Amino acid sequence: MLVSRLWDFDTSNMPDAPLFIPVILGTPRQGRKSENAARLVFERTSARAGVETELIDVRDIPLRLDDAGEQIKDPKFSATVQRCDGLILVVPEYNHGYPGLLKHALDTNLEEYIHKAVGVCGVSAGPIGGARVIENLLPVLRELGLVTIFNDVNFSHIRDVFDDNGKLLDETVIGRIDKLLNELIWMARVLRHGRNSIPPV
Repeated sequence: MLVSRLWDFDTSNMPDAPLFIPVILGTPRQGRKSENAARLVFERTSARAGVETELIDVRDIPLRLDDAGEQIKDPKFSATVQRCDGLILVVPEYNHGYPGLLKHALDTNLEEYIHKAVGVCGVSAGPIGGARVIENLLPVLRELGLVTIFNDVNFSHIRDVFDDNGKLLDETVIGRIDKLLNELIWMARVLRHGRNSIPPV
């Protein structure tokens, strides 16, 4: 019996094709310090052999506010998620939680996420580097069908990590980003193999 899946005719998911792992900046706020973190993560991802990426700014996704879910799906964002092998979310912690617009955007897709890897980078002005936003996002990502990896990146005291012009001041974060990428790329490859080779039960 033939089983139809979103990725059956997606040539980007062929075994020898580069992995596609976009980075999503998850806040629309003006003056956001997390933008520097997202750009650094994007640069480190871009430098990886066999990986393609793009930086997606949640404020640039045209979403209606008078409805929610797949009813307001943006075709471009959905096509990007359908094509991807994994995602990296860079998310600041707001009052122990995640930005509402990010949740609004994530909820516009469902099947597009299934059996794809995701890593999360938390950002905060304080010492715990967005640990609570990561903790609160994990059940959301699992419910969407994404496979979360066990390596996170915490950008603590974000004002001390970059200067006012976005120049990196604390190079220790590079090692943490690279560790996340190592695990995410491995998981993305494994899940691509599964999507392409093992029919769903």
